[in-house]
Amino acid sequence: MKINELRELLKDKRVIEEINKHLWIESQKAGYSIGIERATDEWLRLYAEGWLKYNKPKEYLKLKNKSKH
Repeated sequence: MKINELRELLKDKRVIEEINKHLWIESQKAGYSIGIERATDEWLRLYAEGWLKYNKPKEYLKLKNKSKH
């Protein structure tokens, strides 16, 4: 899936909550704030597809099929 397609997820407040959790966890590991931009990019790259598959399976399948064409 393309990152631009996954950016649509940012409209869902559950996704924003997940990104904020990622920001907190990774900032704690690093010992400083990694910043919201990095946290967002990392979350979209690493976790968005799995989140979409679990929370919105119909949308996931649409995007997955769209990516194949």
